[in-house]
Amino acid sequence: MPRSRNTEGAIYMTMAMAGFSASDALSKSVIAYMNAGEIMFLRGLFTSLLVYLIAWKMGALRSWRIMLQPMIIFRIICETLSAVTYITALGMMPIANASAILQSLPLVVTFGAALFFGEPVGWRRWSAILVGLIGVMIIIRPGPDGFTPAAVLCVAAVLTTAGRDLATRSISPEIPSLMITVITAMSASFFGALLIPVLGGWQPVSATALGHLALASVLVLVGYQSVILAMRTGEISFVAPFRYTSLIFSSLLGIFFFAEVPDSWTLIGAAIVIASGLYTFYREAKRRVSPIAQESAPRAPV
Repeated sequence: MPRSRNTEGAIYMTMAMAGFSASDALSKSVIAYMNAGEIMFLRGLFTSLLVYLIAWKMGALRSWRIMLQPMIIFRIICETLSAVTYITALGMMPIANASAILQSLPLVVTFGAALFFGEPVGWRRWSAILVGLIGVMIIIRPGPDGFTPAAVLCVAAVLTTAGRDLATRSISPEIPSLMITVITAMSASFFGALLIPVLGGWQPVSATALGHLALASVLVLVGYQSVILAMRTGEISFVAPFRYTSLIFSSLLGIFFFAEVPDSWTLIGAAIVIASGLYTFYREAKRRVSPIAQESAPRAPV
């Protein structure tokens, strides 16, 4: 039985989350020895080389002038900001907590799809988005002094990642996904290099750290390509909820490699966010089934 485009999009999104989660864990393992800019530069350098060779082999390279397209530029900006804010946050909080905050991303993407693409969102899904934001607040738990820097960085990463995904949807389908990945990886490496002196300067890189970043670059490549394919293959409202699988991957990685066990409030907040996101998916599925059912209903004889 052939898979539907939505099913394929869901598989791609799950693969992307596995790749990104493992890459985040490898980046977290070296954040104590180098800054986010250095990590972005080295990881992006490895990824750029790999994906460029693959794109060249598959004939997916196009004129570099496509980088001047507004949506490509906007995607590069969002990807760069997302990387630097999230990598920095990983060095300041448990990976499972950071991932739990990122679970609000499908809700933000749904909001953005309604705002910019005119996708219909009823009051029930708006309510689910509000409930999801309450779940994020439970995870963050701001104290008397307000949000912690790590929480602010994670929220910024959510907003910029949503911008990246929405921009991907607006890029012409004639541009190969691999070419978009090449541009993204090279841009991340370039801007990472610019951030190195701002974030504390170059730090010596051990062979172990270099190996971790090389492996992370392969996993980032898997994530880049898979998320692009996911957003271009399935409907946003169907594919986006499968980002929740990243919490499973991140929690397991945090437990086994960093001895970080999520506390009860983090789990409760994450459950609320995931439940609200799944409800938006349910409402979307129901909304799409209703017109089909009405069209399929037998007509009364005239």
